[in-house]
Amino acid sequence: VAAQKCRKRKLNAILNLEEDVCNLQTQKESLKKEHSQCSKSINQIKQKLNNLYHDIFSRLRDDQGRPVNPRQYVIHCSGNGNVFIIPKHLAKSEQKQDNRKEQKQK
Repeated sequence: VAAQKCRKRKLNAILNLEEDVCNLQTQKESLKKEHSQCSKSINQIKQKLNNLYHDIFSRLRDDQGRPVNPRQYVIHCSGNGNVFIIPKHLAKSEQKQDNRKEQKQK
């Protein structure tokens, strides 16, 4: 009787583990699909942002009415919602300062 009970417990444990494996495989497939959808969404958003960026720069003009070169300038959004066009070299130094502030806060 003890051996039968032991075998039954072992069989139940195996069945439970097989069920867990099936559930985890289903969850894995679901997560793969979700990851794929998220990646597609991110790529679409990146493309839209890139298009917006080019559209904005195509409409911008300097003081003399010449188009603003997107290779020399970047769009910068401040924390209070203001948007600026600044030279790239200034943006890089500003990013470094922001990164230092974030590291200090951590």
